[in-house]
Amino acid sequence: MKRRVVVTGIGVAAPNGHGLPAFEKALRGGISGIRFIPELKEMNFACQVGGVPQDFDQIRKSYFDFEKLMSMNDNIGYASVTAVDAWRDAGFDLPETGDDRVDWDTGAIVGCGIGGMDTIARTVVPMVNEGRVRRLGSRIVEQVMNSGTSARIAGLLALGNQVTSNSSACSTGNEAIIESVQRIRNGLAKRMLAGGSEGASPYIWAGFDAMRVICRKFNDRPERASRPLSASAAGFVPGSGGAILLLEDLETARARGARIYAEILGGAVNCGGQRMGGSMTAPNPTGVRNCIRAAVRDAGIHPAEIDAINGHLTATYADPVEVANWSEALERGPEDFPWIQSTKSMIGHCLGAAGAIECAAVALQLHGGFVHPSLNCEDVHPDIGPFEHRIPREGIETDKLRVFAKAGFGFGDVNSCLIFRKWEENGKHE
Repeated sequence: MKRRVVVTGIGVAAPNGHGLPAFEKALRGGISGIRFIPELKEMNFACQVGGVPQDFDQIRKSYFDFEKLMSMNDNIGYASVTAVDAWRDAGFDLPETGDDRVDWDTGAIVGCGIGGMDTIARTVVPMVNEGRVRRLGSRIVEQVMNSGTSARIAGLLALGNQVTSNSSACSTGNEAIIESVQRIRNGLAKRMLAGGSEGASPYIWAGFDAMRVICRKFNDRPERASRPLSASAAGFVPGSGGAILLLEDLETARARGARIYAEILGGAVNCGGQRMGGSMTAPNPTGVRNCIRAAVRDAGIHPAEIDAINGHLTATYADPVEVANWSEALERGPEDFPWIQSTKSMIGHCLGAAGAIECAAVALQLHGGFVHPSLNCEDVHPDIGPFEHRIPREGIETDKLRVFAKAGFGFGDVNSCLIFRKWEENGKHE
């Protein structure tokens, strides 16, 4: 019998709030974290808005000493702060300096989409070109290696189980969580820190600007720029940040009296093979539907049990296709469709951190009994029109929210889907 997995800790650094109280308040109130970024204008970007966690430099200085900060760029900083937040939120203390014990039961899978591009662009390339290689210092490698996020977390928390970093574009955070769930299910770990992070850098966002897939039409109205599900959607808004969930074996969590946010019933990943309409930048619809169905099967539920969907929904041409795929995969038309929302309408597309931040939003909604609004879709795309009544424009308070689906579809035609359920100690799932 497979072990059950629950969420006992959450750490989040999002463009509209750092920490659970601020993030939940922003979700409930539909508060946007998207702002005008002067640097993008100075660098001649067409898109001059983005979602960046505010005052984060000061935040991380309040967590770590100078020595640790020396090896933390934005990407690793977001991962490190949210890992510490999730650890503490779950009721654990940080290891003290000099404590040589290792936690063999806990690991981490924390990835990113692009990683330390800002460090490479601002430090490595200029210094190498100037012949100052010896001045780079000994900390540069850990900032630019893709496993720098999980490696740093392992050191902060003395983790002795599997510690690794994944990278699957926009699907990264979801996949990290799914892989961690499987490890706990199989009895290979009691706890896993799982999620994703992404730095804020024009050197990360430049390629998307060149592709003309990010929003250029709302530079003077940043909070209106991210428009998933909308007829006037003009491309995604780049974002950054991080989130980590502490996942735990149910029996271990119960034994220590842990507070439980939600249970993760199941999940699935696949790839559309860049065929049948799929490409490097577009999902194969059959692959998407297969992934959703596989997640539902793994969760052991009927599609009719899903109350809400937190979609990938990026404010591109793919949004109507995604809604249609959900409808077909779940065999639920407009008349009985779940609520469907886009967290990206408030924070933009945080790339490798997107799935993790949005999973944190799902867990908070299940725990708090609310459905957050989707912003800027007052003009719903005509192809989505029949489902319009299932898009929350204002926050909904409800005691009937039980099952939440969360999906992510990334560059490379990779797909992921998770099924969360509200935790009820004496619920029917017992």
